Amino acid sequence: MLLHAHSGVRYLALLLGLLALVYALWGVVGSRPYDQKMRRLAGFFAVTLQINILLGLTMIILGRGFYPQLGIHILLMVGAAVVAQIVPSVMRRRPIEERTWMPHLVSVAVALGLVVAGILAIPGASVFGTRG
Repeated sequence: MLLHAHSGVRYLALLLGLLALVYALWGVVGSRPYDQKMRRLAGFFAVTLQINILLGLTMIILGRGFYPQLGIHILLMVGAAVVAQIVPSVMRRRPIEERTWMPHLVSVAVALGLVVAGILAIPGASVFGTRG
């Protein structure tokens, strides 16, 4: 059951990441004024990654097993969560007139890249299911 929750949250994180990426791109390309929806969407993406890390660590603690490639997976996922969290945290403290779209675009793209690399670090895994 925990494995299914971990996998389901992965899809939610990927979806939120893609939505945040597209929304940030929409803001940058359209030269739109920054809005709170961007910070919230990026924050939800970061929190979803953090929840998934907790689920994954719980699986390891409860005896799912550990192997060397899983260490790489964990490092990449923690890196993704850190990168995803930095910009929403910084933007929350900035005055509204100093907030911009580009930091979100970059951080979400980097975090999604780390997530994909982390998933592919697991033997037999693919981004959208298992390799057959």
